[in-house]
Amino acid sequence: MDRGKTLLIALMMIAMPLAGCAGDDADLVSQLEAAAEDNQAMIDTLEANASTDATTIAALEVEIATLQGQITALSGQVSALEAQIAAAGNTTELEEQNTALISQVAALQTTKSELEAQLEVRIFTVEDIDAYWDQGYEYGLQDGQGNSASTLDTIIERGSMKCGVKESQYGMGYLDSATGVRSGLDISYCQAVAAAIGLNPMTDVEYIPASGSDRFEKLASGTIDVLIRTTTWTASRDAGLDADFAGMNFFDGQGILIREDRFPAAASGNSATALDGANICVGIGTTTEGNMQDWFSSRNIAFTPVAVNDASEATARFIDGTCDAFTGDMSAMVAKKWQLDNDGAMNGVDIWIASELMSKEPLGAATRDYDTEWNEIVAWVWYGMVTAEEMGVTAANAASSATDACATNSGGSQTDPAMCRLLTDSFGMGTAANPISMTWMQAVLGAAGNYGEAYDDAFCDGTYDGVSGSDAMTGCLISRAGTLNALVSEGGIQYAPPMR
Repeated sequence: MDRGKTLLIALMMIAMPLAGCAGDDADLVSQLEAAAEDNQAMIDTLEANASTDATTIAALEVEIATLQGQITALSGQVSALEAQIAAAGNTTELEEQNTALISQVAALQTTKSELEAQLEVRIFTVEDIDAYWDQGYEYGLQDGQGNSASTLDTIIERGSMKCGVKESQYGMGYLDSATGVRSGLDISYCQAVAAAIGLNPMTDVEYIPASGSDRFEKLASGTIDVLIRTTTWTASRDAGLDADFAGMNFFDGQGILIREDRFPAAASGNSATALDGANICVGIGTTTEGNMQDWFSSRNIAFTPVAVNDASEATARFIDGTCDAFTGDMSAMVAKKWQLDNDGAMNGVDIWIASELMSKEPLGAATRDYDTEWNEIVAWVWYGMVTAEEMGVTAANAASSATDACATNSGGSQTDPAMCRLLTDSFGMGTAANPISMTWMQAVLGAAGNYGEAYDDAFCDGTYDGVSGSDAMTGCLISRAGTLNALVSEGGIQYAPPMR
């Protein structure tokens, strides 16, 4: 099968599973067909260009051969003239002819070299492009010495993983200053990734605080190996910040926390539209800044942004009244309200959260660009945790589930091939030097549990059995039931590609 048809089939295979995810099926099918036609047109153009290049190569080779013939003939004339010069008495005229011929030979040699350089470029374009296509991102990632390197290999050689996290958001990334204990969904994700690659998730993870303004710089510089810090996946970040996003571990939206003494909830109708003239704390270098500007300006609502470096500074300014309101991810606003309601810091001032969601905030992990093997592991760890909950595999039953699923039934087949693959197959992930274990997913579940267990540990009371669904979770700061973060089977959008 030619490359064009292969690419077209691959594109359709990728696109078709999306047909049930949003909107009208007929419209989506039409869009996919149009996209396929565009891709086929691009493939046809590339193949036409390759054919043109092949013709150009043939012409260049003929021209080079002709030039070589001319060079050989002229070189012969030079040799003959030099022999005549040696035998003749009056050599001035012969020497002049010889000098002219030598100049012609030099000029022809230069032309030939230029044509050979063009030929090398043409040959690379036509004959070598498939090899670079197949090798993919391998050539893009380099270490400080300009050598190709995988972050996975670097981590294994170092013996520890550097995870960029938050420390101030209960439920996502939180550090208890009194006990030194970290908790939250992002922390569980870091531990799960470490376990997947054979590290001890309790001792071999170095947590490095990453602020809204320096997180991508720390990722690009290698200060951190992976960023798991309530980071929103956007087009500009994907394209312009040398980062590749992996699995989305939380679907959020922007909310706003408000002081009751400045803008009473009842008088405001519990709406942010009443915040005309408010001073609003917002993090520097966050998507929140742009979202807030878009939301208020489009509604012709005046406000004054108060730029802060992190949540701690925003909290202090919110408490002392510098800011009338504080905006960020809704999960962060809920966690902040819970904290301030319980620690007495507001000195009796009530606070409330506006009813609006100002944006879409899909939060996920990020790795450096061109770090394919490492990015695959980070992404599939999350997908594996989601799949495990879908299949009813938990931290407690992972080993026995593997035994039962891989057992042979009376017909000679595995009892549950899909579950067996999840728990005993590496799917070829890792590098040649450091392939991951065939039981990597069992290690992940042992470290963090399945998705439901990790969510329950982060936001609820930690009693969820891992299989009974969102409604069975109790004592939740943020309930998963009825939200985007529920499994697809419950009406949410947490969904994993097939583990096969």
